[in-house]
This record gives sequence, C-alpha cells and structure tokens, in this order.
Amino acid sequence: MQVTYWLEHAWLDPEVEPGVVVEVSQDGRIADVRTGVDTPPPGATVLRGLTVPGLANAHSHAFHRALRSTVQVGSGTFWTWREVMYAVADRLTPDTYHALARAVYAEMALAGITAVGEFHYLHHAPRGTAYDDPNAMGEALIAAAAEAGIRITLLDTAYVSSGFGKEPDRHQRRFSDGTTEAWAERATLLKDRDHARIGAAIHSVRAVPADQLGTVAEWARTRGAPLHVHLSEQTAENEACLAAHGCTPTRLLADHGVLGPNTTGVHNTHLTDEDVALLGGSGTGTCMCPTTERDLADGIGPAVALQKEGSPLSLGSDSHAVIDLFEEARAMELNERLRTRTRGHWTAAALLRAATADGHAALGWTDAGRIERGALADFTTVALDSVRTAGPLPRLGAETAVFAASAADVRHTVVGGRHVVRDGRHELVGDVAGALTAAIGALRG
Repeated sequence: MQVTYWLEHAWLDPEVEPGVVVEVSQDGRIADVRTGVDTPPPGATVLRGLTVPGLANAHSHAFHRALRSTVQVGSGTFWTWREVMYAVADRLTPDTYHALARAVYAEMALAGITAVGEFHYLHHAPRGTAYDDPNAMGEALIAAAAEAGIRITLLDTAYVSSGFGKEPDRHQRRFSDGTTEAWAERATLLKDRDHARIGAAIHSVRAVPADQLGTVAEWARTRGAPLHVHLSEQTAENEACLAAHGCTPTRLLADHGVLGPNTTGVHNTHLTDEDVALLGGSGTGTCMCPTTERDLADGIGPAVALQKEGSPLSLGSDSHAVIDLFEEARAMELNERLRTRTRGHWTAAALLRAATADGHAALGWTDAGRIERGALADFTTVALDSVRTAGPLPRLGAETAVFAASAADVRHTVVGGRHVVRDGRHELVGDVAGALTAAIGALRG
C-alpha cells in the first residue's frame, strides 16, 4: 500500500518548507513530494516538527558502546584506552555481539539514524579460531540492524598485523585472517540484501602491510563497494609509517592505489599539506568523528581544508561516547571555531548535508539522504517545541537542529516508509535502555 506522510516542516536542501506531503510507494521509495499543503490530507500520517532526511552514521564500532563511562575513569591516552577496548572485545561471541549491536542500532534509530557504517574487524573466536560460519560475527551485525529497523553497510575490515608487519598480539588474533588474500576469500562470502550492503575497510596502514593494501583496494574496486580506512588518527601512526616507509600514511595509500571517490579516510586528523592535496585531488572522502576524537584527545582534523580541496565530508559516532549526529555536526563547526577563533565555516545546511546525503554516499547508499522523488523513504523528525528547540522561527529549523537540538529531540524515524520510531518510542525494540543494560552487563568480567 502507498503511505502518505504530512510533514509540518521539512528540510528540502537547502531550505525549510512548511506543509510538505510525501507519498511513499510499496517499494519503500518516495513517489512524490508536494509543498505548500497547509493541512494534512485525509488518512495521512502527521509528523509535527522538522523532518530531515535520515541521518547516516558513517563510522561505528558497535561493541565500543560497552565502554561508555567506563573509559572516563582516570586519565590516559588512546593507547591506554585501547587496552580497555581489547578486554571487552575478548568477551564477545556471535550471540552476545548480536544482542549488543541490536540495542546499539536501536539507540541509533532513536537518534534519527537510518543507516550505519559498521567498521567490522572482530571476525573470529578468541585466539583467532574461525567459527563454523567464518562470518558469524558479521552476520550477527547484519541481523541486528534488521531487527533494529535500520540499514547497514558492513565494512568488513582487513587487519593482519599489529604494526607494520609484526604478528598480531593475543587480542588481535580475533581480528586477523592471516593475509589479505584470506580476508578477501572470507569477505566474498558476505552478500548484499535489502537492508544491508557489503563494503571493505583497511583497518590502518599499521594493520595491513604495504604490499597487501592493493588486494583490499582491488576487492572493493571490482565490486564498486565503499572502502574505508582509519587514517592518521594518531601522530604515533605517522611517525611509525615514516620510519617504516619514509612517507606519510596518506602517501603510502596513494602509492598503492587505495585513494579515490569510493574511499573514505576516517579521522584524517594529522595531515600534511601534501596529504590534504592527495585526498582532495583524488576525491577521497573524509569521515570526521568529533565526539570520539575529543574524547580520546586525538586532535582536530583539517576538515575545512580537506573539503576545499575536494574531499566530501561525512560524520560518525565511532566509539559511541555519545550517539548523536547533531552533536557530531555542530562539533565539527565548533572545533574549527576554537582552532581559528572565527565563526561560520559551514552553514547549517552544509553540516546537515554531511550528516545525510554525503554520509549515505560514503556508505554506498547513493539513493538515500534526500527527501525527493525516487529516493529511499528514510527520514527523521526533530521536535521544534522542546526546551532546547522552542522559540526560533520554523524557517530556521536547520540552524535549530544543528546548533541546539540533540538526539533526545528526535520524535520519529521512518525507514523505507515504515515507522521505526514513533513519538520517541522504538516500535521494534520496546525497551532500548533495558536491552543496552542487559547486553552490556553480560560482558562484564
């Protein structure tokens, strides 16, 4: 059946329009968009507030959600944080990972996220033993996304070294297939489905030897699949790459054919001017994860310079210190203000674009992230009458969403024309907080 939605206000990039009717066809796509409709048509589902395209969380490690608050105790660095993360990873099984990811993806739906890019490297049992189904962990994530009602791009990640050719340590054996050829053989068994697409990832230049980078890039290229890579997140990574190869990580990726329009560098924090030119000139995307980058004291990446050079920007919640794409969007702008002591590097529309259309494109969902005819009917509605959002004129809805709203202001999330979150309640996972509590509690040592 065709479904009709009446949107009290809608962000139709770049403007906010009042009274918008969206017709959704049986295949879950937008059949028609009409503006200037003052009252809801008979039988229409009414979405009051500001409706925007569904948000795309372009970089996620679902199991990191179990670290929230635990890693806020005391001090340390990225590297000490990593040891805590490994301890949680060691306890996961396909069943416990499914339970955790289902709850995390439901939390994302409550935050208006309709698609997630899961940077997935936890492949095997402890000590590196393969499960009977070698993709049991990845399949658990795909199933979890379906049950939470969102789309997923499983970015199956090659991770074969603990650092520039060194053997994986005892924690990392779960991540490694031994070689990228073995990784490709396993990853090829994964298949797209209606709500899921399969992409690839290079964990980092530390974790994939230089002479094996091309294998992963070619696998993605032949399939037209997105390829993501952690890039220059830490100065220590840059220094180690210079010592091993005499060049920066970006130059190493460029020399081995990894960069290009289907590739996204995640973080891209500590770059040289040449790195910025290589990334922008090749059309390689940049996924910024400001809440994680600040939580781990990683630094502020040169997002403005990257975009000016031609690198499309997307956003991710990464370690899930919080899950709030509005916070990620405004943090990118506010970080830049602190660094430069000037305001207004991006408009609210540009920041929303990074969180919607450009994020979806980075995940291979080029038919999502817009409220227009033919696009997937994925959208989310933000309250304009909460204590955070009340007061501004509705025509300033984009500014309100980006600079004042939070995930708590999401009222509705629609995926493929189906209500997944209605009036702030998840329709498929009734008690999301309880599911998170149970799933995380099961992982405590």
